[in-house]
Amino acid sequence: MRIGVDIMGSDHGPVVPIRAAALAAQELPEGVRLVLIGDAERIASGLQEAGSDPAAFDIVPSQDDITFDDNPTRALQAKPRSSISIGFHLLKEGKLDAFASTGNTGAMLVGSVFSVKPIAGVIRPCIPSVVPKENGSYGILVDVGANADCKADVLSQFGLLGSMLAKHVYHIAEPRVGLLNIGEEEKKGDLLRQATFELMRDQKQYRFIGNVEGRDLFNDKADVYVTDGFTGNVVLKAVEAFHDLLEQRGVHEPFFDRFNYENYGGLPVLGVNGNVIIGHGISNEATIKNMILFTREVVESRLNDRIREALI
Repeated sequence: MRIGVDIMGSDHGPVVPIRAAALAAQELPEGVRLVLIGDAERIASGLQEAGSDPAAFDIVPSQDDITFDDNPTRALQAKPRSSISIGFHLLKEGKLDAFASTGNTGAMLVGSVFSVKPIAGVIRPCIPSVVPKENGSYGILVDVGANADCKADVLSQFGLLGSMLAKHVYHIAEPRVGLLNIGEEEKKGDLLRQATFELMRDQKQYRFIGNVEGRDLFNDKADVYVTDGFTGNVVLKAVEAFHDLLEQRGVHEPFFDRFNYENYGGLPVLGVNGNVIIGHGISNEATIKNMILFTREVVESRLNDRIREALI
């Protein structure tokens, strides 16, 4: 297995991802090799400083890397030697089994759609997030930012993509899928939510349990919560802000500590022909290490193959 890691996408510069790669390599089993994409000299020296042998990694040089201020579509076209562009090229050519980055999220999403492309039958790829539950388990919220405007068939398919992630990566045997709405009743919500409810109720590919409210995000009512990317992103940012506020006030209750995104590292773009993992730009070395370890789990789950099989 070969996992590509974007070394140039961190808010902290290449030092943090290099250290993270060194830490991850210590925990990865034999047969998993990390391909580090970025400033070759800094990668080699950084690995040595971290106590790792650069020869134990593949180092692919990049230049003119994409920043967070760059327009995603234009940057991918104008910067073919950037770490993100090279990562997608290697993934598309089959020289990587997965590509992980904490870089420009828009560029990662655009690269996913226009480079490795959506799986046949997927209307729109989406980005999920993990939601901690009060009983110690986890839920999946999808979408959290890739698709601000959605139609009913798109949201209904998000239910399938989210349930596949919950089942094959998080090992939930029969995921319960709920539609995030302003009430539990069948006719609640705007016209989009009402139309989506009808489609989700009639499909046979996953277990739809009906509408769920925001208050149900952290209890055990559902395993997958479906919404549009606009709403999902607002929910995600509110949860992250709540965690940060508690931390600033010195509150360290175990349940609320699980809201820390650093525990999860990154999550896959669902519905594309390649394992693409996106993490936070502000991630520390432990977070990026977790992202790399999680990437291996996604590859081993054969998630994309499972999605293809479900859409035949």
